[in-house]
Amino acid sequence: MPRSIIPSILLVDGYNIIGAWPCLKKTRDEAGLEAARGELVESMTNYSSFQGYETQIVFDAQYQNTASSREMITDFLSIHYTEFGQTADTYIEKVCAGLRHQIAQCLVSRVIVATSDRAQQLMVQGYGAELLSARQLCNEVESTVCKMRHRYQPRKQSKGRFLANAIDAKARQKLAQLRLEL
Repeated sequence: MPRSIIPSILLVDGYNIIGAWPCLKKTRDEAGLEAARGELVESMTNYSSFQGYETQIVFDAQYQNTASSREMITDFLSIHYTEFGQTADTYIEKVCAGLRHQIAQCLVSRVIVATSDRAQQLMVQGYGAELLSARQLCNEVESTVCKMRHRYQPRKQSKGRFLANAIDAKARQKLAQLRLEL
C-alpha cells in the first residue's frame, strides 16, 4: 500500500513577517497588532489554498502567561500561539526537527520556512527545510493574487462574433471613416 504524501508544509514566523512587510507594518503602526495579524492571516489563507500548502502561522506568546494554542482557520491554514517562554523561532525549529525524518522517508514533500531571521534560516536549513525570506513571501503572495484574479475573473463577453462588435462606438466610427476615405 503506497504511503500518503502530505503536501508541502509552510511555517510562517508571524511577527517577523509583520515587521518586514511594509503594508503589514503600516497596519500594525496605525491600527494595532491584532489588525496586522488579521491581514496576514487573510493573505496567507488565499495563498495557502491556491498553492495547496499546509500553512502554520506561528506567533510568539513569549511574554504572555498563557498556554500554547492552535486555531484552525481552513483545511490549509492554522495559527499557532506559542506557550509562555517559548519563541516562534524555537517552535518552528522543533517542528522542522520533527519533520526531518518524514522528509527523508518522503512522507512530506517539502517543508518551507518563511522568515528573514538569518539565524533561524541557518538552523532550519540544517533540518532540510527550504527558505523564503519575508520579501520573497510577499512577492509570491502578490503574484498569486494576480494569478487568482486572472484565472477567476469573468471574461467579458462580446456582443457578437465580429471584431467590430467588441470595440467601443468611437473606435468603430473612426474605422468607418478610414474605410470611406479609401
